[in-house]
Amino acid sequence: MDLLTVSEVTKNYAGHKALDNVSLSVEQGCVYGLLGPNGAGKTTLIRIINHITAPDSGCVVFDGHTLTQNDVAQIGYLPEERGLYKKMKVGDQAVFFARLKGLSKTEATRALKEWFERFEISSWWNRKVEELSKGMAQKVQFIVTVLHNPKLLIFDEPFSGFDPINANLLRDEILHLRDKGATIIFSTHNMASVEEICDNITLINKGRNILTGKVDEIRRNFSRGRYSIDFDGNPSELAAVLDPAISSFSLEEAPRGRNRMNIVVKDEVDVRRVIELANGVTRLAAFNETLASMNDIFINAVSGQK
Repeated sequence: MDLLTVSEVTKNYAGHKALDNVSLSVEQGCVYGLLGPNGAGKTTLIRIINHITAPDSGCVVFDGHTLTQNDVAQIGYLPEERGLYKKMKVGDQAVFFARLKGLSKTEATRALKEWFERFEISSWWNRKVEELSKGMAQKVQFIVTVLHNPKLLIFDEPFSGFDPINANLLRDEILHLRDKGATIIFSTHNMASVEEICDNITLINKGRNILTGKVDEIRRNFSRGRYSIDFDGNPSELAAVLDPAISSFSLEEAPRGRNRMNIVVKDEVDVRRVIELANGVTRLAAFNETLASMNDIFINAVSGQK
């Protein structure tokens, strides 16, 4: 069942078409990646979903009915540009935001204390916000965003400014929220994180939806003809003999001191012919089909629309 459906949404700003007939559907209980280069229209779409602005045409359906201002209480939004009141104490500010979402002071304090302990920032409860590092401030904002258990969570570049350890902590919390039934829209430029946590994606470019689907299916569809070869031998000789059969290749190190060549086989070439050519100049250790990375897919899809 879909929690959110965007149907043929168009939005213009002073002659600029920010969104051009965009449609997508977000299933309940999934992490949905909203991707695109800068200026693609992602922020405009997020603002429409949050009822901050209205589309010129098209509609947004939330939980079975046309989106209204009242639905905003069921949406948790963590924008890319974030801000806290610097002179307030961390705990007081978190309670203030939680009460704006409908929690009582007692409910908010109890829930916040649990989250602060989980994120290892309990000692900062009575410190001023201006004393927080960027990463710690983002932890507070993440907690406030999810505290009231909204039906829909929207995270815009949530890993920005986090070190790897805290980024992993946040990733695990996002997946935990999904497993508990939350529906999450995840907007990012970090394609590695898309592979790790997103179930479905929509890629927007120049205001248009140019790619939609399940992440694993999209990666398989873009991976036709992609293989990796682990071998002992001269990489230059292998590249030369494979040149008529492949459209591109790259080299990296493989285990046990071997070389690895990643190749894309031309559509008209039988992969058995590639193996035969490689065997003639090297000693093959492995020949495997590989999945395209979301980074490659992003670049290819956006470049193909230019």
